[in-house]
Amino acid sequence: MESVDVQDNRKRRQILLHISIWAVFICFSLMQPRNQSEDMFSRIVLILIGNIALFYINYSYLVTQFLLQKKTRLYIFLVLTLVMLSTLLFSKFAPDFKPNIGFQQNPNFTPFPKSRTEPFFKIKLIGPFIFNVLLVATGTALRVYTEWNRNERKKAEIEVQKSATELHFLKHQLSPHFLFNSLNSIYSLTTKKSNDAPEAVITLSELMRYMLYETYNEFVTLTKELEYIQNYLKLQRLRIANNTDVTLNIHGTITNQKIRPLLFISFIENAFKYGTDFKGHTEVKIEINVNEADLYFKCINIIGSRKTDKDSSGIGLQNTKERLELLYPNKHELEVTEKDNRFVVNLMLKLS
Repeated sequence: MESVDVQDNRKRRQILLHISIWAVFICFSLMQPRNQSEDMFSRIVLILIGNIALFYINYSYLVTQFLLQKKTRLYIFLVLTLVMLSTLLFSKFAPDFKPNIGFQQNPNFTPFPKSRTEPFFKIKLIGPFIFNVLLVATGTALRVYTEWNRNERKKAEIEVQKSATELHFLKHQLSPHFLFNSLNSIYSLTTKKSNDAPEAVITLSELMRYMLYETYNEFVTLTKELEYIQNYLKLQRLRIANNTDVTLNIHGTITNQKIRPLLFISFIENAFKYGTDFKGHTEVKIEINVNEADLYFKCINIIGSRKTDKDSSGIGLQNTKERLELLYPNKHELEVTEKDNRFVVNLMLKLS
């Protein structure tokens, strides 16, 4: 939703635009030469009131109720009727225009004869008619643009709300998925009566604290996200008897970069879930390279003997792909491949 300040600024711009339009029309009207008369000012005021009424009846009512409702023929009829009424009003109350000065100085100058009255009347109406048409066209164009702009803002707001809803759903979907896998890891330690089980519970509590109190922010610091990954690998190493080939290497300059939370965990979870062969050997290698503007994430695991469960394993990976599309549109490159009996994930993110 837009802030109050943004709405106020937009209203101020609209008011200034309307003032500017009327300033131009009034100046144009006042620049026309006229004969001086006692009631000239009152006549000009009446004409101005008529012009304003014509403009805003069209702007506020006719455009929205007829033109934008696809009632084009009725709209044109009503507009032409109003224009003609306004033109007749102008001809009735308009101050007389000054004739050409040269004619005034000519001693032989005489007013138009009666036979010329009708053509003169027609000429006198042409200018006001064109002026009123221009006035209506300006109001119509302004209103159509205003409504189009408003519809575009509504579409953008709907898209933002839709994206926020989807992200909220995906994040809540991710948390139970992560917790389920982590509890499985701790359960395996307890069944073995491992002395590492208490440490695993503490590590899990650190992971859950991060997920509960940090990941609800739109962005987190890259440092905290990397600490979260390190704790997750610590938990997995406690579970795995032979963890020699479980590695995490982080390179580059890490300062105050920001990142969306929980982008890598699904790839890492998937690697541990399926990265054990039939001999019990686990191989998961993670490499993260960071510079000021870009992050390169690489995760490799062997394709083990465990059969892939598409219903469960696909949740995390598809979740992450959807989040990347929503959070980093045109700012990420994801490649998932299988080569030499290994599952490889390459992800590049633009941090700026």
